[in-house]
Amino acid sequence: MLAAAALYATLPSELLSVFRYIAPAVELALLIPLVAANPYRLTRQNHVLRAVSLGLAGLLILTNTVAFGSLVRQLVDSSAKNGSRLLVAALQVWLTNIIAFAILFWELDRGGPVARSRAKRAELAAADFRFSQDEDDDASSEVSRRAAKTSDWRPRFVDYFYVSITNSCAFSPTDTMPLSPRAKMLMAVEAIEALLTSVLVIARAVSQLK
Repeated sequence: MLAAAALYATLPSELLSVFRYIAPAVELALLIPLVAANPYRLTRQNHVLRAVSLGLAGLLILTNTVAFGSLVRQLVDSSAKNGSRLLVAALQVWLTNIIAFAILFWELDRGGPVARSRAKRAELAAADFRFSQDEDDDASSEVSRRAAKTSDWRPRFVDYFYVSITNSCAFSPTDTMPLSPRAKMLMAVEAIEALLTSVLVIARAVSQLK
């Protein structure tokens, strides 16, 4: 969250003006009670904390989409003259998008990070994503030792971060499949925005480099 807020706050001023400071400030304010409730490890969760967590992830995606829209608008009306600054801004929006969707995937799947780490497997909510570890129990012994059934493996943030990176780079799932309709739609939105950023924004910015 701190990395995403820093990327957003350092966007060019002509894109969002003062809003580029307001949005990260609101996000950091929402982050404070979450850190206060779980300062060291994610062990506490209630309906309020869960709502704040999901709201924070959604807000991060929404504000980054606004920044993306501003980039596209400036390209369409030819107001963006500095190609190098536009290229850097596109990279910032793309990286923030990866972080934001990784956080949302992490918060949604199987009831969230607290539930995944503390609840028994039979008590977990239905999975939104199927990782390779979920089906490796019948593989070779050195592979199956890391399988979910064998080692009680649970996905962590790095797993969702990897999912977000590969989806944003390949514009489609790779080794992790979305199972629920909401997971499929979220991955579709991320892939479309990443594709437009790559094809429209970055390509146009490179053409304007002097």
